[in-house]
Amino acid sequence: MEQFATEEQQVEAIKRFWKENGIAIIVGAAVGLGGLWGWRYYNAEQIQSKEMASLTYQQQVEALAQDGQNSQALASFVEQNEGKGYDILGAFMLAKAAVDSDKLDEAASQLNVVINRSEQVAVQDVARLRLARIYSQQANNEQALATLDAVTTAAFDGQVQEIRGDVYAAMGQFDQAKTAYVAALAQSQSNRLVEMKLDNLAVLATQQDEE
Repeated sequence: MEQFATEEQQVEAIKRFWKENGIAIIVGAAVGLGGLWGWRYYNAEQIQSKEMASLTYQQQVEALAQDGQNSQALASFVEQNEGKGYDILGAFMLAKAAVDSDKLDEAASQLNVVINRSEQVAVQDVARLRLARIYSQQANNEQALATLDAVTTAAFDGQVQEIRGDVYAAMGQFDQAKTAYVAALAQSQSNRLVEMKLDNLAVLATQQDEE
């Protein structure tokens, strides 16, 4: 699953941000709203409840990471906390666990949860990159390309082009694959993996001609 490494790092950054800043955000929001509706609605008991929910989520994630057998428990917790941020992070974790178990349809479903529920475009685009790879693995190439077309975060341009190149190569459209890989290298000239994929296109083309 090395192909998910870059997005994994991005999601880990999101998780670290929430773990380090989540309670501060909740308290800050409570203080701000207190001026309008009164602090009585955001008392210490509610803050403690948020902390307990965060701790429970962390425990569920750790259990899932350890044995991969806790998917249902995490899914239930995510549903009970929909709209609180846990559903997005939980969906990412469930998608990864599904990919690791070769349950690609289930993984795609969880990534669509992220796309439909998250209000952050960059987070949606991380999910789209993963989803496009899943579609490519399923030979659902047209849907993979359509998913990539929906990615708008400029920082992901190189990854979009690399995955697009992979899809075109799988389709036997080697000229389009070459164009995509060249565009990917323009974003990251030191990407040895893309260079190898680009060099391998000639071999793939030759094999196709011989069939």
